[in-house]
Amino acid sequence: MEILQVIRVLGSSMLAFLVALAITPWVGRLLYRFNLNKQIRTSEAAPVFNKLHQGKEGTPTMGGAIIWLTVLGLALVFWALSNIFNGFWSELNFIDRAQTYLPLAAMFIAAILGLADDLLGVFKIGPKGGGLRVSQKVVVYILLALVGALWFYYRLDWDILNIPFLGNIRIDWLYVPLFMFIIVASAFSANETDGLDGLLGGVMLFAFIALTVVAFILGRFDLAVFSGVTVGALLAFLWFNIYPARFFMGDTGSMALGITMGVIAMLTNTTLLLPFFAIILVVESLSVIIQMSSKKLRGKKIFLSTPIHHHFEAIGWHETKVTMRFWIISAVFATLGLVIFFLNRFLF
Repeated sequence: MEILQVIRVLGSSMLAFLVALAITPWVGRLLYRFNLNKQIRTSEAAPVFNKLHQGKEGTPTMGGAIIWLTVLGLALVFWALSNIFNGFWSELNFIDRAQTYLPLAAMFIAAILGLADDLLGVFKIGPKGGGLRVSQKVVVYILLALVGALWFYYRLDWDILNIPFLGNIRIDWLYVPLFMFIIVASAFSANETDGLDGLLGGVMLFAFIALTVVAFILGRFDLAVFSGVTVGALLAFLWFNIYPARFFMGDTGSMALGITMGVIAMLTNTTLLLPFFAIILVVESLSVIIQMSSKKLRGKKIFLSTPIHHHFEAIGWHETKVTMRFWIISAVFATLGLVIFFLNRFLF
């Protein structure tokens, strides 16, 4: 039985890869045809960033739509075919009320909101060159997280936190702020990490591979298929997003992936392992927080530019070196997170 589920997960992932590759030329043509290009905001507060990335202006953005279009498209196609023909097609269907309704809804809502922000930036609608301010994005994240937290706590009666090597503890109403923190932090960190060609795509690839393994081991096979399909779509996206990127992910991709990752972590009760699965996202956000705190309290910067991948660029690392090394760190820590997961599950 589990062998068939392995085939199902791997087969769906491969199919997602092929579908994403197939739709990429179509999405790419739309982006180029309507000049949906990245606008680099000029700011006196970020001279290092402006100098490093001014040449990227004009590259199409919103390429992350390839990822969520593939995932949501396959979900709907398989669901429809399973309802019409049943049999074989029902085995491919991974829409399940208990396992994938929430991550699918989270991905769709976040993708649409991110798409709206991207369009504001492209058409220079809004302050400082267009798009939402960071504070406005955080408000959007908080509202989404609040809805999800209340749903988990009141509708699903979830209030359990798993602490590796200690077991499950009931945290009652504290589950709501914890859920909100995880979702907001995941969305914010994903947005911050999306700054170099292929960086966020690669980091998220390892995170979703780890979450696919976790979901499979927990016996949540539909969720594992969902995560695996996301992995396949991410691989296809990276094919075109590695340096020099044909297009950027945009908020429509980073917001969808960040929030979905957080939701899956909560569904699998691996909240405390998420910093291992997505270590680079943690480091990127911490660098921004440390930089802002230092400037406000000491009047001095610690890093040449933040998020921290820009600091490494500023000291002379080529962006491909930064990206590849961050990928390696992601792979190592995601593996470490899985080791902790397996030890916690089988030994304690």
